[in-house]
Amino acid sequence: MPTVIASPARVEAAGTKPKLIDEYVGRVNSGTAEVSVAHMRSPAGWQESGQTPEFDEFTVVLRGTLRVEHARGSLDVEAGQAVIAHRGEWIRYSTPHPEGAEYIAVCLPAFSPETVHRDS
Repeated sequence: MPTVIASPARVEAAGTKPKLIDEYVGRVNSGTAEVSVAHMRSPAGWQESGQTPEFDEFTVVLRGTLRVEHARGSLDVEAGQAVIAHRGEWIRYSTPHPEGAEYIAVCLPAFSPETVHRDS
């Protein structure tokens, strides 16, 4: 039988400014370890630490611009675009533009603080 997710769980965000993370599917809200799906809303000027995760992250930008720094440079992902961050690659996300960003992130396997490996 299908499982209905009645509402997301608000989870704590890492980074320099408050960011809203609403997890619909994942370890926190549905007890799902195989995949996580979260709706993110990041304000202008938000930045998190670099990380080298053990999961692939598929991100679809709905509004604004998400900056993705990687070992060989950086790229800006605009509304209507998507980016795949591959497991084992160093990345850092930020929203440097005035409009911030709203996006959906899907992690495979599900996001976990133990497997994100943030820079110290």
